[in-house]
Amino acid sequence: MKSFRLNLIPGDGIGVDVIREGCRVLKSLEARNGGIRFDFNELDWSCRYYLQHRRMMPEDGMQILADCDAILLGAVGFPGVPDHISLRELLLPIRVGFDQYVNLRPVRLLPGLVSPIKNEKIDFTVIRENSEGEYCGKGEIFNEGGAEETVVQNSVFTRKGTERIIRYAFEYAQRHGQNKVMSATKSNALNYSMVFWDKVFHRVAADYPDFEARQMHIDALAGFLIMHPDRLQVVVASNLFGDILTDLGSAMLGSIGISPSANINPERKYPSMFEPIHGSAPDIAGKGIADPVGTLWAIAMMLDHLGLKPEADLLMSAIESVLSEGSIRTPDIGGDSTTTEMTDAVIRSIMER
Repeated sequence: MKSFRLNLIPGDGIGVDVIREGCRVLKSLEARNGGIRFDFNELDWSCRYYLQHRRMMPEDGMQILADCDAILLGAVGFPGVPDHISLRELLLPIRVGFDQYVNLRPVRLLPGLVSPIKNEKIDFTVIRENSEGEYCGKGEIFNEGGAEETVVQNSVFTRKGTERIIRYAFEYAQRHGQNKVMSATKSNALNYSMVFWDKVFHRVAADYPDFEARQMHIDALAGFLIMHPDRLQVVVASNLFGDILTDLGSAMLGSIGISPSANINPERKYPSMFEPIHGSAPDIAGKGIADPVGTLWAIAMMLDHLGLKPEADLLMSAIESVLSEGSIRTPDIGGDSTTTEMTDAVIRSIMER
């Protein structure tokens, strides 16, 4: 029996709804396989926790989180707690503290879904630097509140951080039988950070002479995603640029509720964290209409990371079967099914295979 300990952070809003459904799917895989077991340790860290304790997680939170095989996150953020607090006191400390420097986000149009753009050949991966860059949190405020108030927001790009994420992108493409890597830049305007990024990209690309290595300014690349997604395989980007591109990529799939995200520590010194990208959506929290697909897809990525590729493939096949059949759909993708009904359909598909 293979046993896996998972730390759960349902968080806020629909995060609670979708993590509940994700646990049901994991238990169905457990029942079908018979040789695996998932042990859940649910943590109540959230904006509600912050309002009670004035912090997003306890002092020893990182020690608690470290004791697991993977972390499954729902969503964080709720009215009453500023977004920069919920992000900087929970998500970013986990990503940085556990050196989850790879943010991996597939952008693939699943069977049965209709893209709002004309080109439906959408199947590429965005690899985003996840530990420094524009989200380093450094900066200064001068003359606060005065007529000359000035704010400086810094970005930090290290050679180590930049080179390892770009190399990971090339290695990821190579492992998946691909040979195209596109770099998102803005070196015409950002004359320090992005000029440096370009320099490192070209240096790493030289180690992969058989690859088509290109770079494109972020504004042009955003348009390229819409016009020519079929020409993309792997996109590598800084923290901010990758964040923006992947939300755009999810919208290209017809709903931001569809897409998953993996925060990976490739060396496996620390646990990796898996989550949907849709956010907490407090306006629909508890109404039973949130789309669980982003979470279930993230769980498939987690299973693959844990060495459970057959189970990951089984789950993805079940998701695609339900979407392709089309009778069970949540409102965000044109249906009227509930969150639970969508999950029930996926579980039925798993058990029938």
